Amino acid sequence: MADGGHMQIGEVAERTGLSLRTIRYYGEVGLVEPSARSRGGFRLYTEEDVDRLQLIKRMKPLNFTLEETQRLLESLDRLAAPETTEEERAALRSDLDAFEESIDLRCKALRKELAMAEEFGQRLRDARTGQESDHKV
Repeated sequence: MADGGHMQIGEVAERTGLSLRTIRYYGEVGLVEPSARSRGGFRLYTEEDVDRLQLIKRMKPLNFTLEETQRLLESLDRLAAPETTEEERAALRSDLDAFEESIDLRCKALRKELAMAEEFGQRLRDARTGQESDHKV
């Protein structure tokens, strides 16, 4: 860690598996801005920033748009904010419920695609080894 619990972008990239370019891009579009800058102008990140990047990384394979990602992050930020009213919290929870439903549907679609890909791979293995199969490749 750099200083005071801050990490430089290289360490963040190593910990998250994201490229430096991707991390910089997320900062440019306002998803995860560095919490601080070093005297030399280097981006410095906190554990919370790393957690936020990990969340964004998990959304990527589910094909969430940049706008959807931003909306989810804003909802989570508002939900955690002490000044958020109970009425706002109820609306935010409803928004999170909609995200959860979308995640479930997207995961189901990915499982279906994975099953088709695995079946295709098995058919190719069967064809390569000359085994008879009920299905053509």
